[in-house]
Amino acid sequence: MASWVSLLLVLLCRSISQAQEESSNAPHPVFNSESTINNVVQDPQTGRIYLGANNSIYQLGPSLKLQARAETGPKEDSPTCTPPASACQKTKPMPNLNKLLLIHPSNQSLIACGSRYRGICSLLNLSNVEQEIYYCDSKGERTYVANVEDNVNVVGVMSYYKKDGKTFNVFVVGKDYRNSDSSKLISTRILDEYKEWVVFETIIEASTIQPPFNIKYSHDFRYAFKEDGHIFFLLSRTDGVDTKNLTFVSRLCEDDQHYYSYTELQLKCGAENQYNKVQAAFVASPGKELARAMTESTVYGKVSPWHKVLFMVASSDDLDGESALCMYPMNSINERLVDIISACYSDNGKISGVPAVYIPYSSKAGEFCTSNIGKDLLKDFKCGADFLPSPLASRPKFALQASAAWTSTSLLTAVAVAVENDHTIAFLGNNKGEVFKVHLTAAADEYGKVPGDNIGEKVNKNLFFDLPQSHLYITTEKKITKVPVQTCLQKTDCKSCVELRDPYCGWCVLEGRCTRRSECRRAEERNGWLWSPGQQCLKILSFYPPNLSNKKTDKIQINIPSLPSIGPSDRLKCNVGSFQSEGIMLDSSQVSCDLPQPSDIPKTPENQDFVAVSVRIFVNETVELAEREFKFYNCAATVRKSENTPCTACVTSPWGCQWNTQYHTCSDKDNSIVGPNIIGHRKRLECPQFENPDPVLIPVGYETSISFEGINLDNYEDRVFTIGTELMKNMEEPVRKESGRFYSFNGFSFSYDKSPETSVLFYMKDKRTGNKMDSTLNVTLYNCSVGREDCSLCKYADSKYNCVWCSKQKACVFKKLCSDSQNTECPNPQITNIVPLFGPMKGGISITIHGSNLGIYKEDIKNITVAGEPCIHQAEKYSVSTSVVCEIGRIGPNKSLSGPVEIWVNGGKRGKSRINFTYRDPVPQGVHPTRGPKAGGTNITITGQFLKTSSKEDVQVKVGDVNCAVKEFGEAIVCKTGEYQQEKLPLEKLPVTIHYGKSTTTSVQSAFQYMENPTVSDLQPRESFVCGGRTIVVTGSGFDLIQTAVMRVQGDNSSSVEVSTTFLHHCFSSLIWSVIECLSFPNHLSLAALLCSVPSLIINSKLALLLLKLTADFHPSFFSPH
Repeated sequence: MASWVSLLLVLLCRSISQAQEESSNAPHPVFNSESTINNVVQDPQTGRIYLGANNSIYQLGPSLKLQARAETGPKEDSPTCTPPASACQKTKPMPNLNKLLLIHPSNQSLIACGSRYRGICSLLNLSNVEQEIYYCDSKGERTYVANVEDNVNVVGVMSYYKKDGKTFNVFVVGKDYRNSDSSKLISTRILDEYKEWVVFETIIEASTIQPPFNIKYSHDFRYAFKEDGHIFFLLSRTDGVDTKNLTFVSRLCEDDQHYYSYTELQLKCGAENQYNKVQAAFVASPGKELARAMTESTVYGKVSPWHKVLFMVASSDDLDGESALCMYPMNSINERLVDIISACYSDNGKISGVPAVYIPYSSKAGEFCTSNIGKDLLKDFKCGADFLPSPLASRPKFALQASAAWTSTSLLTAVAVAVENDHTIAFLGNNKGEVFKVHLTAAADEYGKVPGDNIGEKVNKNLFFDLPQSHLYITTEKKITKVPVQTCLQKTDCKSCVELRDPYCGWCVLEGRCTRRSECRRAEERNGWLWSPGQQCLKILSFYPPNLSNKKTDKIQINIPSLPSIGPSDRLKCNVGSFQSEGIMLDSSQVSCDLPQPSDIPKTPENQDFVAVSVRIFVNETVELAEREFKFYNCAATVRKSENTPCTACVTSPWGCQWNTQYHTCSDKDNSIVGPNIIGHRKRLECPQFENPDPVLIPVGYETSISFEGINLDNYEDRVFTIGTELMKNMEEPVRKESGRFYSFNGFSFSYDKSPETSVLFYMKDKRTGNKMDSTLNVTLYNCSVGREDCSLCKYADSKYNCVWCSKQKACVFKKLCSDSQNTECPNPQITNIVPLFGPMKGGISITIHGSNLGIYKEDIKNITVAGEPCIHQAEKYSVSTSVVCEIGRIGPNKSLSGPVEIWVNGGKRGKSRINFTYRDPVPQGVHPTRGPKAGGTNITITGQFLKTSSKEDVQVKVGDVNCAVKEFGEAIVCKTGEYQQEKLPLEKLPVTIHYGKSTTTSVQSAFQYMENPTVSDLQPRESFVCGGRTIVVTGSGFDLIQTAVMRVQGDNSSSVEVSTTFLHHCFSSLIWSVIECLSFPNHLSLAALLCSVPSLIINSKLALLLLKLTADFHPSFFSPH
């Protein structure tokens, strides 16, 4: 039977899953590598993608379908081997990490350099990487291109070299050097054999760009590119003295065959170079709008839309995990580099008299910028010369500074920039697998995240677009995914379209779609395409007439500003509820439509005086342009809103209604009907009405005569009126006519005990017709007894109520209801309870004395003793008659440790408790558990004797110097540990100290030890039926420190911007040292994130759920208070 149930569950889940999948978008193309991906390049001609991974080169189509694979490792090698490998000793199979990947377009080959055999390279066929065009491992050191060490980055760029009248293909490489490597930071590598040259040989020797071995520099090359006849490298380095990274952009003239032009310019990102280490970069034109914003900021100088900008993401050495995007116009970079070069060639290395230049990678002291070339001749030496100093670098004072355009609390690791409709969008990847979409304007706006299944996997620097720039390739450790740059079509209405704030998107008005501008056929027409960040949709601004009676029909003029051009072939249609009519254009923003007949207008809802009907304007039958509610009002229904003031409700309604006193009706405004019985719209003061009751305070249980005024009653001569209210139990009393416009009634003996007072509204009726007249006769009914249970509380009542303590009734009543109404003295105080009943011998805690007749004012408390010892009154905590708070002192020697509480109040009256208060000292003896995570949240229980010696409010617990919040206080104390914020954990157990009030401290020594936080290493299985029911096993370390665990799923909204919905998963099996098992509940999200947490921790936060698939994201250092 169980097996059949399981089978049915599986079939049901599969059917639900299939239905969801068919209704969702197609999954994004993805390719999974068997090993770590290091480099990715795209063929600009075919769009093919090439992945340089450990031991493999993959060739993929634009849709990431595998086309070919070249095995590059493992190779028999050793760190000290000088290839060929056959000549080496003590070799072993070693992985071959791809270090450099470049497209060589002129001969349709791929340059692939690895970490084996001292970093030699090979040429592979672009059409089929399995075909090796060139490989040689026997040409010696001159062909070693890359580096054997795993953590050394290598960058390169294609270039040319001229010799003997010939132009040769080369690539220029930048990399750090290590002990097993040459010290060439920059090298030019030939790709053709010519005379004595061999392929991949270094053909330029420049000893000046070789750091001396006596100064240990550390370089991290991140990017290389060409621009306007120059080759640029972007790197960070330390100088061996200061370990802080500095970011530099270096430049070479492309036709400089000696590196004379090599110059470094420091780049500073953020205030005081807060983001000092470059992580990734992208060069692109800024677009019209960003160029304008940058120019207007005056920080960047004049920026043109067609000039290039270096977009750089950089991290901070000082702020762990924080990073930023900075922007540097290439014009500014080049101008500053020219300033540096000019200062050295013509001004002794100074700018405005301040030293601006130094020679990097040199240990020599002394003057070096000694040439004195005339400024008019500098253009002849823009790429240096053999007699001019090189290389050059800017001093920190003359670094190029940029403000952080956008900051992140995560580590940004990748950047790609595109321009759409003159607006610039940056895609920024981080070390958590997220790719942020940021609209770069004067104030950068993060408007979303790229959809995908990469949560938890670091996005590497290989972030780029496909050839049409409609998709983005995202590379993580072992995966590359192709995702659209926008998701416009997922939005089906204008409101959700503009809520995207996506510069790619806009509402195609006449097609009723959310699209890119290029996909909207009539986008170039006036108001044909409404840009998403503009946050504007087509809407109906107003109607004329603005509303209409439900007894009439008419034509309506609809005002729609920003209406697109409606051509002769376009057909407008108006839907008013279910009624349809043809729309007629009156002008560029006005549409005329027919309204339905009164019989077709929906009924007015209860408790409303109008019915709202949707007016929708369509073009070409199905495309909705705008919608707004139109109101059909019902004057007769206005009195529903206020039955006690029907005339006032009628004439003050927004509908223009009029009141007829003869027929007691509210009807549509009609200028043809006149007379003294007609009260027009907004003529409230002419309504017949009763007002100004006297008195306005009415005691319960006593008939109090009430008089009031009647105005505008000329049409009601000789009429008899009655008065009533709900509290009169459906009874109505006659009203007497007094002199003038005054009326009265005898009153009523009301009964009410739910609160000290309540508001009562009397209604007035014409006795003959039974019609209610306008009445604002509002009085306050009060009950002296409610809330005044003793004499002191009664005497504390406001004198306007005339409340007295009636001795015979032993109650607080209205004065005239007490036969003995003399000024009765209150009895002695009564003490009914003492909280707490125990206190420490040194005192210093507060006790609360509960009872009755404990005075009327705080000054009435004259003296308090506890077990014969004085207790200091805390007047600010006094509650009239019912409670007194005082602070006990130290118990005297040879005094009784137990005794009653006594209190003296004004008038010499005294109260004494029947229960005793006892002095004693608490004795804590044990703590359990004795260990807990650094993040806190462990509930520890303290046991011992007499621990309940005060109230919870007077007790404070600390573990060492860390507060432990008291949760339970009784014979044992339970508290929740706080976070241990010191970086280094204590090696020994800390004392647990309990403070009782101001004077008593006691502790348990060596009681509790803080440990490292738990970590999660894996989650199995990675998928579940949407129906739930699968056991989820979370493995890791330190779980023995967790007392309870909860697993929950958080789902992203459709735009994947932020978490929206939460689902709980119940952990059903007991915790063991390394495993938590949870049973998944049904889940119908298409995208979600899974979190495991304990009361004070969120462990290794997020796991992404795509349809049914769970992919883990583990960050062992991520903990936060729950």
